Amino acid sequence: MAKLYGREYTKNQILELVGDISQVCYAKPVKLTDGNQEGVDAVLVSTGSGLSFMVLPGRGMGISNADFKGSALGWMSSTGEIASAFYEPEGLGWLRGFYGGLLATCGLTYIGAPCEDNGEELGLHGRASYTPARNVWVDGKWDGDDYWVWVQGKIREATVFGENLVLTRKISAKLGDSKIFIEDTVENLGFERTEHMFLYHFNIGFPLLDEGSEFIAPSISVTPRDEEAAVGQEDYYKVSAPVPGYKEKVYYHELASLPDGSTKVGLINRNFNNKQGLGIYIAYSKKELPNLVQWKMVGQGHYVMGIEPANSWVSGRDLARKDGTLKYLEPGEKRSYKLEIGVLESQEEIEKLTREIKAIKE
Repeated sequence: MAKLYGREYTKNQILELVGDISQVCYAKPVKLTDGNQEGVDAVLVSTGSGLSFMVLPGRGMGISNADFKGSALGWMSSTGEIASAFYEPEGLGWLRGFYGGLLATCGLTYIGAPCEDNGEELGLHGRASYTPARNVWVDGKWDGDDYWVWVQGKIREATVFGENLVLTRKISAKLGDSKIFIEDTVENLGFERTEHMFLYHFNIGFPLLDEGSEFIAPSISVTPRDEEAAVGQEDYYKVSAPVPGYKEKVYYHELASLPDGSTKVGLINRNFNNKQGLGIYIAYSKKELPNLVQWKMVGQGHYVMGIEPANSWVSGRDLARKDGTLKYLEPGEKRSYKLEIGVLESQEEIEKLTREIKAIKE
């Protein structure tokens, strides 16, 4: 049953009250038209709980703006959701169209720092987030007394005489819910073993991210990526007010998980709205995504916490190959990933998440 406005409703009760279900829950295709965003396909999603977000089939099936009852969840960069034609693959050019948003996808064959690997020049974080989706399917349906909406599409990374990988992604949400579900399958349609590096670049911003907010995770170990991150490492989980001249810090987390592989991380702001509290969690399987990268960036204007489940670290594909951690997909092989993102809107829900994460580590 759908829980709306403090009450529970059956399907028939809802349909008696609305002319169309889109009055309370929808996935609505639109197209961006301004400046260098011209032509980017997008889908507006609202669940009726106060959760709204924008999926970008035109930008790798990422999630751009996301808010809960008027409060932003993700960080939006100054670049905007520019069209894929403006992609600059060389070096750090990826950043010129990194819109931030709640989610940008990195991969499919490489992620992380620019490098030269097997004679190929690779830029930052791969092509996936700049690739428009094909076979986009936007729809909704009743499942008993539950109503679901979704956006599905396929991202292909392919070249003649090289890789041929396809990511099929479905992003779904339920009427009255404050959760987003992501179901991904990456398939090697080629006839050669192919490198496969994959990272979910969740970007949490103000007001969820604010002075006094905390990153919480069942971390067994926390390793700074470099000397910059080693400075103040003991405060990796703390959030300060914006700092002039702040330099990014990246930490590699080894997480605990339950016997089935499930784990959970979050960012919480206990002081939000006169201590009402606001938080977000990301639940997934460590068996599917064994690594967690934390990007801490509390600079002026660049005020964001990246929470990044991945199948690799972000030091570059060349180093992953050298140290033996590089993942591959065999011809015809498929690999699936499932994630759940949920909003917490009270101190009680924040404390419940805190206990759950503590129990995972114990």
